[in-house]
Amino acid sequence: MPEAGHADAAASFDPLRPKLMRVAYRMLGSVADAEDVVQEAFIRWMGAGRSEVREPEAFLRRTVTRLCLDQLKSARRQRETYVGPWLPDPVVEEEEEEDVTLPLMLALERLSPLERAAFLLHDVFGLGFEEVAASIQRDPAACRQLAARARIHVREARPRFQVEKQRGIELAGAFFAASRSGDMKALGAMLAADVSVHADGGGKRPAAMQPIFGFDAVMKVHENLAALFRKDGSKLIRTGFVNGLPGFITLEADDELQTTALEIEDGKVVAIYVMRNPDKLRHLH
Repeated sequence: MPEAGHADAAASFDPLRPKLMRVAYRMLGSVADAEDVVQEAFIRWMGAGRSEVREPEAFLRRTVTRLCLDQLKSARRQRETYVGPWLPDPVVEEEEEEDVTLPLMLALERLSPLERAAFLLHDVFGLGFEEVAASIQRDPAACRQLAARARIHVREARPRFQVEKQRGIELAGAFFAASRSGDMKALGAMLAADVSVHADGGGKRPAAMQPIFGFDAVMKVHENLAALFRKDGSKLIRTGFVNGLPGFITLEADDELQTTALEIEDGKVVAIYVMRNPDKLRHLH
C-alpha cells in the first residue's frame, strides 16, 4: 500500500511540478533551493489527506509559498555575508521569459518576503487577492497593500523597451564576438553611455567586488579581459535567454561555465550580468 500511495501522490504531483518550480525559483532566486522546497512540498503532499483536497494546485502552491517565506528569512541573513555582488541563479531558455526578468528579480530582493510573495502571486501569476491571502495567511486587504507597495519598488525594473527576440540573440552573439576578439570599436558601438557590469563570483572565482559603472570604465575592463581571452580562450556553448535577457553560456579557461546576460534598451546594452559562481552554475552542467 505505501508504494501504491507514493505512486498516486506522484501521479497527481508531477504535472504540477514545473509550475511549482516557477513559483519557488522566482521567490528564492536559487534553483537548488527551489528544488528543495518543491521536494519538501511533495513529501508533505504524500502525507496529506489528498482525497479531501479539492484543488491540489492551489493547495500545493500555498505549501510552496509558505516554505519559501520560511526560506527567505535565512536567505536574507546569508546575503548579508555574501562575497561581492549577488545575482540570482541563471536559468537559460530558448525562448524569452517575459514575466520575471533578471533586473526585476534583483528589484524583488529589496522587498520584504511578504511583499515579494504578494507581488509574484498577484501581478506575475495572476491570482486573486483571496487566493493570495490564503497562501500567505494575511487578509485580502493587507495583501492588496503589500502588492501595491511592492509595485512601487519594482516599477522601474520592468522592461520599458522590449528588444525583438531575434535581434536580442543577434546582439548577444555580436557582443560575445567583439568582447572575446578585442574589437573595441564594435563593442563600444553596442554599449550605452551609462552601461554597468555586475559580476557574481561568490568568492569562488575572480570577479569584480563592486558593480562597474559608466562607458569608459566598462570599456577598460573589456580591454583587459580581451587580452586574457586571446591568451587563454573562451568557448561559446550557446546563446539563449538568461533569466529573460539575451545572453550566452561560455566555457572559460578554468574549465568552468559562465553565463552573460545583456539588458538592452533602445538597441544599446545598458547592463551586463555575469555569473561566475560555480555553485550557481552547477544545474547547467
